[in-house]
Amino acid sequence: MSYDASIFSYKSLYESLSKNADDLTKKLFDVVKTKNFELIMRQLKTTSEILDAIDENTALGDKVRSASESIRTHLLHSIQELHPEHVFKIPEEKSQKCASVLNDFLQEGGHIFTTNYDLLLYWVLMRQNIQNHNDGFGKSLENPQEVGLGEDPEYSHLYWGPNAEGQNVHYLHGALHLFDSGVEIIKEQYSWEANLLEKISARLDKGEYPIFVTAGDGSQKLEHIRHNSYLSTCYDRLCNIDGYLVTFGFNFGAYDEHIIEALNRAAHAESKMPPKLWGIYIGTYSAEDIDHIRSIEHKFHAKIRIVNSQTASFWGD
Repeated sequence: MSYDASIFSYKSLYESLSKNADDLTKKLFDVVKTKNFELIMRQLKTTSEILDAIDENTALGDKVRSASESIRTHLLHSIQELHPEHVFKIPEEKSQKCASVLNDFLQEGGHIFTTNYDLLLYWVLMRQNIQNHNDGFGKSLENPQEVGLGEDPEYSHLYWGPNAEGQNVHYLHGALHLFDSGVEIIKEQYSWEANLLEKISARLDKGEYPIFVTAGDGSQKLEHIRHNSYLSTCYDRLCNIDGYLVTFGFNFGAYDEHIIEALNRAAHAESKMPPKLWGIYIGTYSAEDIDHIRSIEHKFHAKIRIVNSQTASFWGD
């Protein structure tokens, strides 16, 4: 949002969706009177559970689940449609400034956790060649015997696992460039033939969808997370962070209870020894943000400190 609110707001996503969505999807947004995708999907999930409790075989339940999947698909296509076309659409000075903020954490042995789906973080880390970042992905040598005989090495696609032990960049809710093949977690990458967003679009056109947590409330999101090995590992890392957490652009809203639960597990108040979450610096952008954090402060087991996110100048503005 701080990079470009006209792209990444719910309002922008809704406007993109409304141009392409079917009549039922548009009607659902009108009925609930919201542009918030998460709220709509939570309502549909609850409706589906109620219908299943009444009659598991009801055709209406199938329609509700189909509507939920349709909204998820439209959301994904809207994000892809609005997203900057390629890495060089980000001005160099913005990319450099963002990298310097991120590197303040990484060079000291810190971790980055994000709930964003977009490619901005990935692009900045790669474009600015930040050496000490590790998202857990890597390649394996596929012809070791031939290499031993003098042949050129052949490597696999990027998949999650080879570097998971030292991972310090975690996409808690998935991202546009991460895909679950059913066997392994794959990361799309640039090639000479196509840029990253073009390759993602080609997968979408084939009906392949990225790892993408869009369920309604926190418990539903956590259920989705626990059914994916990559997401579950990222979440467990959040549950075991050591030291202090600094947040930017994350408001701990009504659908983020699973994040608060993870931080409370990391804080484990009964322990006085590390690893332990000692405190959370929560970035805010407005008086309304501050009031909201104050209203939920009692939910956190760690000490809360409210800071002004705008002073971080994440993109150099």
